Amino acid sequence: MRLNKYIANAGLASRRGADALIADGKVRVGGKVVRELGYDYDEAADGPVSVNGKTIAPAAADPSSGRTAAKKIYIALHKPKGYITTTKDERGRPTVMDLVADADARLFPIGRLDGPTTGLLLLTNDGDFAQRLAHPKHETVKTYRARVTGPLTKGKIERLRRGVDIGGYVTKPAEVEVVKQAERSMVIEIKIHEGKNRQVRKMFAAVGCKVVDLERTAVGAVRLGRLLPGHWRKLTLREIESLL
Repeated sequence: MRLNKYIANAGLASRRGADALIADGKVRVGGKVVRELGYDYDEAADGPVSVNGKTIAPAAADPSSGRTAAKKIYIALHKPKGYITTTKDERGRPTVMDLVADADARLFPIGRLDGPTTGLLLLTNDGDFAQRLAHPKHETVKTYRARVTGPLTKGKIERLRRGVDIGGYVTKPAEVEVVKQAERSMVIEIKIHEGKNRQVRKMFAAVGCKVVDLERTAVGAVRLGRLLPGHWRKLTLREIESLL
């Protein structure tokens, strides 16, 4: 098994996050630091894996090994403004992990929402599940509601729908609908299939508009609904299956 998958199965991080841990020299195999990305791990031959000095075991661990298998957990969180989407912040800022501390599981976020952005964020301890959702080939639809200022003409909306250059990358076609027209701003619903850093904000900036408020309202068929800011709930089996 690839070492990053083994770490992900233990609920510490997504596979991408596991690769970062390996590259940073925080992973030991049989007591030796391993920095090789793509390392093929053999538990019988290589010995135990430790991350930051703590021995780990995957969720699918053999009960006879004496290690407790982690229960797979899938959570929907309503992220408020000002919380950072990371498991730990070196600057001491509040993170989304503070909001799910009572979930009694070691979770990590799937994807990111920047500090000012609110709305639906999924968290899990299932590395394979996170990897599948994050992989571009699955094109999981993410729905946002944005309040924007600046002249947003029909021509600019069509540009957003076709795809715009956000700095060396042209976005895929998006679904864009006007929800509300005010004197100095508009409320727009936009559905994208990617998850580039600050993508929605960059898309509107590319057509000369500024995002004042941004909320993610859905990931695939999972909707934010009436979930209050700062609160979380477990995904239903139907929601989990829909994402897969």
